[in-house]
Amino acid sequence: MGRIQLENVTKSFGDVEVIPPLNLTIEDGEFAVFVGPSGCGKSTLLRLIAGLEETSSGNVIIDDEDMTEVPPSKRGLAMVFQSYALYPHMTVRKNIAFPMRMAGLDEDEQEKRITAAAKALNLTDYLDRKPGQLSGGQRQRVAIGRAIVRDPSAFLFDEPLSNLDAALRVGMRLEISEMHNRMQTTMIYVTHDQVEAMTMADRIVVLQAGVIEQVGSPLELYHEPRNKFVAGFIGSPKMNFISGDEAAKHGAHTIGIRPEHTEVSTTEGLWKGVVGVAEHLGSDTFIHVHDTGLAGTFTVRITGDIAVRHGDTVYLTPQADQIHKFDTEGLRVA
Repeated sequence: MGRIQLENVTKSFGDVEVIPPLNLTIEDGEFAVFVGPSGCGKSTLLRLIAGLEETSSGNVIIDDEDMTEVPPSKRGLAMVFQSYALYPHMTVRKNIAFPMRMAGLDEDEQEKRITAAAKALNLTDYLDRKPGQLSGGQRQRVAIGRAIVRDPSAFLFDEPLSNLDAALRVGMRLEISEMHNRMQTTMIYVTHDQVEAMTMADRIVVLQAGVIEQVGSPLELYHEPRNKFVAGFIGSPKMNFISGDEAAKHGAHTIGIRPEHTEVSTTEGLWKGVVGVAEHLGSDTFIHVHDTGLAGTFTVRITGDIAVRHGDTVYLTPQADQIHKFDTEGLRVA
């Protein structure tokens, strides 16, 4: 079991309220991702669940038990941090075994759990090495293994891949997702990377200034963002926003158009512009277009390649059924 409920939870540091009253339920077995810009409160919220921060008010309920005043070690949760927090003088085996030794498990049970965790995380051949002999990805797997052997009701991940290079991040992202599919244990994962959120989550919790802006599946947030903030945060490259007369034509204060929902032509289209930077990635091309008569740069994403260069004239036409509309408050217009 691993159902987690936050009931009117708040957090203040002195006179500064960083988490206004907040309600949220993470269902048993769910992979939930907290995402938002730096300083939005996502790590603070995770630490409140873990018990590493005290709530200013409200209740933290885990499996129908009020854990608000219960110390972290008694909450049945396992946390994996951005820093691996491994003991450098201990082998991988001893690092993984450490929480079990502290809990007083017998050696046979310890060895059984170590073997299972090492097999699941491809660490069997490294059990007698020390952290200094491992790569960054291997060290993070050791930290995850140390969490697995505790057999927690939920895993809490606080930006665990931030210290890895791009290739390792992709690999570890897949490994954590596979681990969740195998174990079906509740996982809460904090990241500022919306690509991680989109590819890993059952549900995404989008936060801004401690406030939940929207909760939903990745595709719900992509196709039906509740407001302009969510629309601009979810999706890569970011959504283009247009206000003024062009938006008014659609009965909105602002319209949003995703880069991938815009047609590009060298001969005709709705808006004429000049190519600034064209990023040719092979599978995709990102074109940043200036001088369209719209505010700012308009970004377009094209599948495959297109023969345009800096200074070329292009014409842009948004897909009519993919235009997002927002009112003066930034809320979605149906």
